[in-house]
This record gives sequence, C-alpha cells and structure tokens, in this order.
Amino acid sequence: HALRDFLQHHPIPAVEGPDDKLYITDHHHLGLALLDQGLLTGFFIIEADLSQLSLDAFWPEMDKHKWVHPYDENGILKPFLAIPRHLTHLVDDPYRSLAGFVRNAGGYQKTDASFSEFLWADFFRSRISSTEINSDFKSAVQKGVVLAHGSDAQTLPGYVA
Repeated sequence: HALRDFLQHHPIPAVEGPDDKLYITDHHHLGLALLDQGLLTGFFIIEADLSQLSLDAFWPEMDKHKWVHPYDENGILKPFLAIPRHLTHLVDDPYRSLAGFVRNAGGYQKTDASFSEFLWADFFRSRISSTEINSDFKSAVQKGVVLAHGSDAQTLPGYVA
C-alpha cells in the first residue's frame, strides 16, 4: 500500500504518441527503478495527446514543448530517431548523476526549468573529469558544490550565490 500511495503522489509525466504509445517526459529514473523491481504498471499524468501525429511530426512537437532532450550520455545532440525506444535502453550519463547529487548537497536549488539537471551536467562536464567521478564520486560532488556556487554558474537554473 505504501508503494501504491507513493506512486499515486508521484505520477510519471507522459505524452500519448503515435501508435497509442506513451512517451515518458520526466522521472525516467523512477520508471527504470520500478521496472528493475518487476513493476510493469504505474501512474501517469498525460501532458498531451499527440497520438494523431505521424512520427515525423511528433518529435518536433515534443521538442517545441521541451518534452524531449535528445542528447546522449556525452552531452551530444542526436537525431530524434536515436532516442531509446524503452527505458531499459537508456545509457547512464555520470554527469547527470553528479548534477543530481550536487543539487541534493545544496549546490543549487531544484527548479521547474526544463532539463535543468542536464544543463548542470553540461556545466560540470568541462570542469570535472570523468576519472574524478569514477575514482572518488564523493570528492567530485564536493568539487561540484563549490563550482555550483561560483560566478561561472550564475546563469544556470537554480543557482544559489
């Protein structure tokens, strides 16, 4: 019952797309965690019904509403067709994980800005090496917090002086 209550209060945002498929627009980590636990159903909040569009018209509409972020784990823009078709095919971006931990450590505030953690991930990508992240994640988070409070980060969403 506790899991059901949690999921009802944290619905996964999605858009109805071509072929009546749901396209998740946020909370991908939650969805993947649920799949890892064997849960095949959940609660969704439908942001829009774009099921009448062709696939060629669907992706630009998703992009227009900032419901898609077609960048790979290296922060490189990819064509819409390169977006994984299933949550289990997503590739981890260690800088996105770093950005989440930096936020939780007080580096910046959570905002409603679209893809803010990806913007922070890109900020850290050029300032903290992947070797640092892989060898001493805790130290990389601490360095990220210091960088997040620096003047170079002041244009990013959720910046805290």
